[in-house]
Amino acid sequence: MDQRPRSEQPSRRRSQGTNPGSFANRADVGGPRAFSSPDTPGMPELSSKTAWDFMPDDWTIKDGSWRAPEGFVPITQLEHARLGITTPEMERVAQREPHLTADQVRDEIAAGRMVVPANKVHLAGRLDPTAIGRASRTKINANMGASPVSSGSREEVEKLEWALRWGADTVMDLSTGGDLDATRDAIIKASTAPIGTVPIYSMIISRSIEELDRECVLECLEHQAQQGVDYFTIHAGVRRAHLDHVAQRLIGIVSRGGSLLAKWMLHHGRENLMSEIWDDICRLMRRYDVTFSIGDGLRPGGLADATDDAQLGELSALGELTERAWRHGVQVMIEGPGHVPFDQIEYNMKLQRQICHGAPFYVLGPLVTDVFPGYDHITSAIGATAAAYHGASMLCYVTPKEHLGLPKRDDVKQGCVAYRIAAHSADVALGIPGARDWDDELTRARAALNWEKHFELAFDSDTARAFHDEDMDVDTDFCAMCGHDWCAVRISKEISLFVSGKDERYAWDKPRVSDALSPEQKQILEQRAVLAPEELHRLAHKTRTSLGTDHGQAACHSDQVEDAEQAQAIQEDAIAQQNTFSDSN
Repeated sequence: MDQRPRSEQPSRRRSQGTNPGSFANRADVGGPRAFSSPDTPGMPELSSKTAWDFMPDDWTIKDGSWRAPEGFVPITQLEHARLGITTPEMERVAQREPHLTADQVRDEIAAGRMVVPANKVHLAGRLDPTAIGRASRTKINANMGASPVSSGSREEVEKLEWALRWGADTVMDLSTGGDLDATRDAIIKASTAPIGTVPIYSMIISRSIEELDRECVLECLEHQAQQGVDYFTIHAGVRRAHLDHVAQRLIGIVSRGGSLLAKWMLHHGRENLMSEIWDDICRLMRRYDVTFSIGDGLRPGGLADATDDAQLGELSALGELTERAWRHGVQVMIEGPGHVPFDQIEYNMKLQRQICHGAPFYVLGPLVTDVFPGYDHITSAIGATAAAYHGASMLCYVTPKEHLGLPKRDDVKQGCVAYRIAAHSADVALGIPGARDWDDELTRARAALNWEKHFELAFDSDTARAFHDEDMDVDTDFCAMCGHDWCAVRISKEISLFVSGKDERYAWDKPRVSDALSPEQKQILEQRAVLAPEELHRLAHKTRTSLGTDHGQAACHSDQVEDAEQAQAIQEDAIAQQNTFSDSN
C-alpha cells in the first residue's frame, strides 16, 4: 500500500481542471488573500503589511531590493527567501504542492505568509519538508506524548507512525511524563514530518515554575533545537494586564503553558519571562531555523469565554511578537482558539490575519459546542472546516479522548480522519487547483459501480471494503442499501441519454466475489459486532467453493435467480440474519 498522504499519491495529484469557479474569492497567490473566503460585512480588513515591513535594522534597500550586510550568511528559510534564494526545501514543497512553483513558495515565505518548519538537524535526518500557509493545502497536526500516568517512548513512536499513516502533516510531542528527553529524541528520529514541542513542559521537570529563569529557558531551548525540534510553542503573549480579564471566565486558563506562566508572573510580580527575553529566544532559534508557533495561552476553553478581552488582548501581543521575530529572520506561525461558537469563527480567523499581518494561523478545532465529550473529534472538525475556509493554514486535531484522557491508537486514527475530512473539504471549497480531482475520480468509479476502484480511491479503503462486505461480499451492480431493482446508480447507468457510469476507464467485466477479509478489515467488523463469529470466519477464510458461487457470482446476483424479486428476497434474508445476530448481542 502507498504510505504517502492520500492527497500526494499520483492518482490524486493530477489536475483535471475540476475546480471551476466557486463561491470563494478568485485565487490570489502572491497577494494577501491567496485562497480565501469572501468577507462577511463587518469583518476585519486585511493588514497592509507583511514580513517585508519588519526587516533587520542592518539590512538596506539598494536598486529596489533588500541587501544583507557584508559577510551575512543566511540560515533560515525566511532569510534565504528575502535574498531571492530558492532552497532545496522550497523545491521539495513545490513538488508536494503541484499548484505552486518553487518561486511562489519562496515569495510566500519572504512575505511571512508561509513557513517551512525544518530544523537543520532534522533536515539531516528523515525530515521531508512541508509548507504551512494559506497558499498551500490545509495541513493537520496530531498531538501525542506520554503523560505521568500513561504511555512511554515506544508507544508514542507507534502513535507517531499511526498518525502519519492517517494523514498527519506535522506532529507535536506534548509529553509531560516518563523520560521526556528519550521520547522526544525517538519521535524526531522516526519522523519524516516536522515535530513541534512546548518546551516549558521540560523546563519545569525537577523544579517549580517559580524557579524558572532566563538561563533555564535558553538551555532547554538550545537542547531541544540540537535534538532537531522543528517548531516551538512559546506562550509569550500572556501578559499581566490580561489576567484581570480571566477572573470572570467560566473556565479560566486551559492552556498548560499559559497557566504556568500566569502563576510565574503573579509570584514574581513581573511581566511574562518569555516576553522579557524574546529577543534572546529569537537569536537562538535562528541558529537552527526553528519556527515559532507562538502560543495562545489564553485561548477559550468553553464557548462562553470565546472572543473575550483576555483572548483578544493576547492576540494583539502575538502580533507584536510576530513583528519582532521577523526582524530576527525567524519564521512564525500563530496558534489560535479552541472553543468558538460557529458564528464567531470567521471573525476570529480574519482578525488574526489582520493583527499578525497574514502569518499562518494554526488552530485547535475550534469546538463549536461543549456538550458532546467523547465526540469532540466531530464537534471540532465542524469548526475546523470553517476555520480553514476562512483563513486557518493548519488544524490541530482533536480526538474522541479530548477532555477525557490520553488518546490511544484508535483515537489518533479517528482524530486524523476527522481532520483530513475538514482540511480536504476546505481545500475543495477554496478552489485550490486539483483539490476536487480525487472526489471526482471516486464519483466516476461509484457511477460505474466499479467497487474495486471505489475502495482503492477511498481514504480508508479497509473500512469502506469491510462495511460493504458486511452485508454483501460480492462486487456487482448494486449494494445492500437499495438492492438490485431500486439502485438509482444502476438505473442511471442504463439510461443511454446519461453519461453517468459510462467512462471506459472505470468499466468492469462481470460481478466478482470479493477477496477474503484482510486482518485489518476483519478487526473492523469484529469491533462492530454485527456478524456472527462463524460468518466473520467465513469472510476471512472464504474460497469460491465455500461460497457456493458460479463464475464469481454470489447467490443473490440477478443472473443466478429467475427474477429480481428472488434476488431481493435472498439479499433481504441474509441481512435479516445479520440483524437477528446483532439484536441478540
